[in-house]
Amino acid sequence: MPANNTTAPTHVPDYTCVRFYVSTVSFSVLLFFNLIINWTILRVERLRSHARFVLVFHLLVSALLHLGMSSVFHYQIHLHARPVRSACLAMITVLISSACNILLTLTVMALDRYCAVCHPMRYSSTCTAGRWPWTLGALTWIVALVIPLSLLQPDSQTEYNGVCDREQLKKGELQKVLFIGVCTVIIMYSYVRILVEGRRLGVLNRRNEAGCRTIALHGSQLAVYILPNFVNFVLTVLFKQKLIHQETKEHAAVVIFAFFSLAQCVAPIVYGLRKEELMEQVGHTFPCCSYLKRVLGWTVRANWPTPNTVCPT
Repeated sequence: MPANNTTAPTHVPDYTCVRFYVSTVSFSVLLFFNLIINWTILRVERLRSHARFVLVFHLLVSALLHLGMSSVFHYQIHLHARPVRSACLAMITVLISSACNILLTLTVMALDRYCAVCHPMRYSSTCTAGRWPWTLGALTWIVALVIPLSLLQPDSQTEYNGVCDREQLKKGELQKVLFIGVCTVIIMYSYVRILVEGRRLGVLNRRNEAGCRTIALHGSQLAVYILPNFVNFVLTVLFKQKLIHQETKEHAAVVIFAFFSLAQCVAPIVYGLRKEELMEQVGHTFPCCSYLKRVLGWTVRANWPTPNTVCPT
């Protein structure tokens, strides 16, 4: 609600305990999926040499690292710990770099599907052999690591008061929004071109629910990763313009954090287990997880091809 001239409360809760519990639960769910999916990808040569599954591997590792460090970060805030400067910088660097790598990996995944669908001959001849997917994944990690180092470098000489909190994460907000905006434009362009090409080839139509549903699910999952950053930026702008109280901002921010953190746990299903090839190998490697094929329900059946269905992705 709009801010007025009344005195602001002396203490505004930042809900660090809620953030800790949400991060821990999300981390636990993603840890399970990391174990069964990434171990299967590493074990099966056909999967670990395929760009799509290698990128899924990097996406899950990045998300797991981000949520794990987020849990540690918010727990030390809840305990009012005073870590040394190097420990604080290490936590901030891991949080920012892993978040950046998630977005970079999603961008590369969109470009990979764009090349596979719109330029299949060139893609099959140049991008399906060798270790280039792993090299590309390593490159995204290097770029993602450079981003926090460049943001934190100007403040390297400032005095550190021993408090490592979310204020440390707010450095370079404008640069982060620009980075997210560029990646979002690239992702949207890639999926629009895939959609246009699919319609031109006749594989995306009302009869092909699998292809249309895949595009819709990927779009919703991309929104889960991208929207929180824009929403938090808008909340910060509204607070600086004194249109909302800090208490309202913090309450909205923790609700957004909880919802989108838990929603990100669906990523292994959207990008991994909906692929019949991966799900089949998971069932062979972990027979106890064969029930996942039934649990996934309509999402899996909509994506797994039948004799009369052609799936564009």
